[in-house]
Amino acid sequence: MPVKDVAMSRFGRRAFLASTAVASPVLLGFGTAAGASARTSAGASDRYPSNSALYADSSLAEGKDYGRRYRRHARFDDDLAARSDYAATTILAPHGGGIEVGTSELCLAIAGYHPADLTPAPAGGPLHDYWMFEGLRPADNGDLHVTSTHCDDGVARALCAGSLNALSLHGCTPSQAGLEDKAAAVLVGGRDAALRQLLLAEYQAAGIRAVDASGHASLGGVQPENIVNRTALGMGAQLEMTTALRAAMFTVNTRAGRRTSTTEEFWNFTAATRAALRRLEAGRAVP
Repeated sequence: MPVKDVAMSRFGRRAFLASTAVASPVLLGFGTAAGASARTSAGASDRYPSNSALYADSSLAEGKDYGRRYRRHARFDDDLAARSDYAATTILAPHGGGIEVGTSELCLAIAGYHPADLTPAPAGGPLHDYWMFEGLRPADNGDLHVTSTHCDDGVARALCAGSLNALSLHGCTPSQAGLEDKAAAVLVGGRDAALRQLLLAEYQAAGIRAVDASGHASLGGVQPENIVNRTALGMGAQLEMTTALRAAMFTVNTRAGRRTSTTEEFWNFTAATRAALRRLEAGRAVP
């Protein structure tokens, strides 16, 4: 299907740099080791009003309670006449580790890295920038949840602001998604209508149940301040995957076991998502 870019199609390097400074405006059902808990997407029950507030809490230790991982691929431009590519896509897992189980591993795989050892997978790429915040506790990781509209991590914001596209990964329960009990499905939201439609088409072709969530009251991901929508184009796509869908992606569903026990369902979902991103980038590349 053709990709229609509502904000821009192709423009020069200097114009892109200028746009990144102004274009970016200023889910649920996540698990602990013992199971899942529920919060509202508005963040009303979050313990911390922002990532900065969480990082400032002296009772938390980075590397023990939580962790942050990211990768920004090197780019070099020293040609006064030619134009070079800018980061096309950033993959995000704002509630990784034990908060929304399985999203860390998917973030790595969709970015092009095997979660077991971070080797490129597939070997020929393409590779995407990524960022994730992870709960590392054996339990009570839900206390570390910061809703996406309140995400103010500096690296996350910088990566999104310097990218044309962004995709964020989240977990939800079927009841939060308005689906029947134990439903295995993904809700596709976010402000990027073109990417939403490409994702829905690729999931359908892969036999993955997918629902357009753009009109969902709490899982739609359409708020401009949502971290996934803070791109150079002011829009991205948000995936909310039900518990059953994520559980089917691993044979050992623990923090230590997930990275080495990915299933066919995991790689099927990863391939479909990467195919949608590839189609989007083909129609939205900077010359």
